[in-house]
Amino acid sequence: MDNTVATRTVVKINANPLLVLKAKENRQLRVAAYCRVSTDMEEQINSYEAQIAYYTEAIAKNPSWTFAGIYADEGITGTATKKRKDFLRLMRDCEKGKIDMILTKSISRFARNTVDSLSWVRKLRAMGIGVYFEEQAIDSLKAENEMLIGLFSVIAQSESENISANVRWGIQQRMKSGTYSAGFKLLGYRKSKDGEIQIVPEEADIVKTIFERYLDGASIDQLKKFLEGNHVKTSRDKTEWSYSVIRDMLSNEKYVGDVLTQKTFRVDCISKKVKKNRGELTKYLISNNHTPIIDRDTFNRVQMELSRRSSKRKKSDLSITEQGKYSGKYALTELLICGECGSSYRRTSKVSGEKHIFYWRCVNRIDHGTKYCKQSIGIEEEKLKAAICRCLSGMMKDGDEVRKVIQTNLTFAISGNEASLDAYSIETQIKQFQEDINMMMERSVMTGGETDRYEAELKKMFDKVVALRNQLELAKSKAENNDLINSEVENLLTWFKSCDVSFSEYDDLMVRRLVECIQVMSDHRIVITLKGGFRGEEVI
Repeated sequence: MDNTVATRTVVKINANPLLVLKAKENRQLRVAAYCRVSTDMEEQINSYEAQIAYYTEAIAKNPSWTFAGIYADEGITGTATKKRKDFLRLMRDCEKGKIDMILTKSISRFARNTVDSLSWVRKLRAMGIGVYFEEQAIDSLKAENEMLIGLFSVIAQSESENISANVRWGIQQRMKSGTYSAGFKLLGYRKSKDGEIQIVPEEADIVKTIFERYLDGASIDQLKKFLEGNHVKTSRDKTEWSYSVIRDMLSNEKYVGDVLTQKTFRVDCISKKVKKNRGELTKYLISNNHTPIIDRDTFNRVQMELSRRSSKRKKSDLSITEQGKYSGKYALTELLICGECGSSYRRTSKVSGEKHIFYWRCVNRIDHGTKYCKQSIGIEEEKLKAAICRCLSGMMKDGDEVRKVIQTNLTFAISGNEASLDAYSIETQIKQFQEDINMMMERSVMTGGETDRYEAELKKMFDKVVALRNQLELAKSKAENNDLINSEVENLLTWFKSCDVSFSEYDDLMVRRLVECIQVMSDHRIVITLKGGFRGEEVI
């Protein structure tokens, strides 16, 4: 065993010069000043510059003080510390031991938020750093002054809340009188120096294209790809578009010349959390406020289409959510219906050699095989498109009759119209039957037995859904003309006159504009119902 004693060593650990200096009673204090103005108005900017000059001179005059810098936030509110960059920089320098004392005009300049004010004062006191509030003649290093700091902080916060309430009241009065000037950071518009709202022609063309493409069946994702692919910039000069930006554009009333004020509001002046106004506060609609980019008929049709797409229910009972998804890629996804069970059709594919062949099949048949939809057929896509073209071409031979039917029968269901009430009732029944069908399918899978009884009941329900769909079409076709002329009628008739409707080639856009639905029958027929109720059929 080695009994050798290790040699003792001594390591010198130097003292922190900053702490040594801080411990000396007669040391010079490193003093920094913090000043802030609440707005960027000219008179406040002058005050801001005056504060900087004052504190620079005051620190220089005191022989016990060493100048440690001026920290100032210009045009920044005092209710939210996180937005005051120079204030946060001051706190970081305090933590690094660069500052011994802070001068500031008043507690309201330091913070208008009671919690923030006390929190920072305590943190600084724990580091041995005092804050001297000149207006109140309070030194935060003295423990007995904390109650006074808290009291003045409450007064400062209350003052801020009162100012906020007064400003909000003034804004609401201007909204009420229609004199409120809303912000116009919007694609297609600019505000001139004198506040006049002006249209930017090249941007307005982009806005019109977005609305037209959406009505022609494009999804918001497709619009996003189109805009980014053509290097179109947003109103904030960004090349990347988001779903929400496009969605908000399509529903923004400013594009028809109106302004809806108070769509959002701040919950309070401290958190500054912005909340969507869902009826908590009064809204004010100013009509014909400025020159529109989009006509009202187009805008109203877009709103109806937005509502239709967002309210789509799931097509498959195997879907995780109840919400269906709109497909802008294929018109047939929205239009094809199984004549056997009433379910939608879905596009599928198979590989034959080196070639992909696309088919359309009943969703119910895909999910459950022949168990609940025994007679439905799958159709090769090219054959289906050819049959649709033949059918539409035959229907268009008597174009005048088709136009007459559309003009007479195609109107939107307007509240108070008897036919619209019938349609609503039938749609409710279809929805209930679909829910019952989903429930019965789940029971069938869970029980495993009595399959024949479940299949028989499901077949009855499927037949009822098909019958109800037919009734729904009749109810819609019975809708009478109202005082509000259906703009889709006029647009469709205009389209008829300007376009080639021979249907020599399949066109998704034409099918979307013209067709209400296409039923695929088990005997290899398709039944096409045009918007307005005109029907035709064709063998596949």
